[in-house]
Amino acid sequence: MSQTATMSGSAPTTTPIAGVEPRGPRPRPFFTPKKIMLYTTLVFFSLYFLFPLYVMLVTSFKTMPEIRFGNIFAFPGQINFDAWVKAWTSACTGLTCEGLSPGFWNSVKITIPSTIVSIFIAAVNGYALVNWRFKGSEIFFAILIFGSFIPYQVFLYPLVMITRELGIFGTLQAVIVVHTIFGMPILTLLFRNYFASLPVELFKAARVDGAGFWRIFFEIMLPMSLPIFVVALILQVTGIWNDFLFGVVFAGTQNLPMTVQLNNIVNSAQGTPEYNVNMAATVLTGLVPLIIYFVSGKLFVRGVAAGAVKG
Repeated sequence: MSQTATMSGSAPTTTPIAGVEPRGPRPRPFFTPKKIMLYTTLVFFSLYFLFPLYVMLVTSFKTMPEIRFGNIFAFPGQINFDAWVKAWTSACTGLTCEGLSPGFWNSVKITIPSTIVSIFIAAVNGYALVNWRFKGSEIFFAILIFGSFIPYQVFLYPLVMITRELGIFGTLQAVIVVHTIFGMPILTLLFRNYFASLPVELFKAARVDGAGFWRIFFEIMLPMSLPIFVVALILQVTGIWNDFLFGVVFAGTQNLPMTVQLNNIVNSAQGTPEYNVNMAATVLTGLVPLIIYFVSGKLFVRGVAAGAVKG
């Protein structure tokens, strides 16, 4: 390339030399066969998972005559919120007809303490296993992880006996304790891998400055661990909120979570099935996990990637 300048002293410009091809790779077209196949597959699977949600939503806004004599895939002729109101306030969930609202608050009372306690204990476990290794720590970690792969059903009867002896069987406290116990192994693995990916020089520098166990944890490790905390939060909230087994076994008839009450509404043998109420109740039950995923989806992917750096 040759450079030329104007007589007025402006910046030099470049002019191509005849017969010289530009260097570098040629621009690739956007619509290549590989990209077309990739995006087609992504769109197909997106529609596959979104289609049931669409059917639930449009059905929940229809009246029963429109559902009986109309097309299940058609958009409602007139949006009606009666099914949502009934699902929340007056749908029968067994012997009572108070809707999903009592179950919602029971699920909140179970999810919040279970999530906070299990995440805090798992974070301390992962931090200690990486930075404060003790004799037999690897064996302890292996046993902890092994326990997470045993089916929950194997532990049901022993846990029923333990909670009965503790005097908490049939209460919200029993469900909280069970969820906390079963949430710790996999969360400990996530936190251990994440803390292992952080520079060890930070921990050594803090130790040289005289910082102890808890000061390093709260002032150095926690501020750097937002992504993995978001991952743990999403996993615990969705897992606990969507749980049916522990709720129906340990909660008692007066403390049933939202998922158990949803099952009672959908499988009620009394009267004619109200599909619009069932669909509205289903959407209401899954609303909390959906909102959490939409709000913190990017941090979830970032935290999973960071927690998988070292094992």
